[in-house]
Amino acid sequence: MSNSWFQFKRFTVNQEDCAMKVGTDGVLLGAWADIRPGCSVLDIGTGTGVVALMTAQRGASQVTAIEIDAAAAAQAARNAAGSEWAGNIVVIATDIADYHPDTKFNRILSNPPYFRDSLRSPHAGRNAARHNDSLSYETLVRCSAAMLSDDGEFSVVLPYDAAGEFERRARDAGLYMIRRTDVVTVAGHEPKRSLLTFSATYTQPECSVLNMREEDGNESAEYIGLVKDFYLKY
Repeated sequence: MSNSWFQFKRFTVNQEDCAMKVGTDGVLLGAWADIRPGCSVLDIGTGTGVVALMTAQRGASQVTAIEIDAAAAAQAARNAAGSEWAGNIVVIATDIADYHPDTKFNRILSNPPYFRDSLRSPHAGRNAARHNDSLSYETLVRCSAAMLSDDGEFSVVLPYDAAGEFERRARDAGLYMIRRTDVVTVAGHEPKRSLLTFSATYTQPECSVLNMREEDGNESAEYIGLVKDFYLKY
């Protein structure tokens, strides 16, 4: 059973009311995305609020976190209120398709549901958090394109084999991939995840591979460097 809380260096994430607990995908996204001091951030599908908290720690001055599940949104709001960035994070319980902000965002991040045509859980909240019929790729890219500032960036973490389809849907919405990092659990194996960043302005994409562990099983220096400001063990 997952812990009811997860302790980071500068904040605590309580998660007993969230269908999806703190996981590696969200932490990778929150650490990898290009967050600039003073920028505004929209976190779509915030869950526990971990990505929103990470971007606030990295200097975002205004973070809006959207969550469709009311219980998870309430817990994310409590997690934000208990942090040192309580005044910088607003959590809204809504469907992203029903959210119409007055201003656009410098950065949009999402760790979206990604299972398709797979076995459902009896837990409705967990299904919404894990299966993308609650947030389709088409809806995600369309809403993000509409809410992104002219020079903004939209970043997601996805299964490796879904990255190509997502890139095509983003391009259809007028967003171009400008950065991609494929995540390999152990060096020498196939990638499991892809971190992607999109912009309304086309540039030649920067592509790389992140090995979380070396072939001997030890965590790589690159991975440690990415997450060391967050995890207690570093």
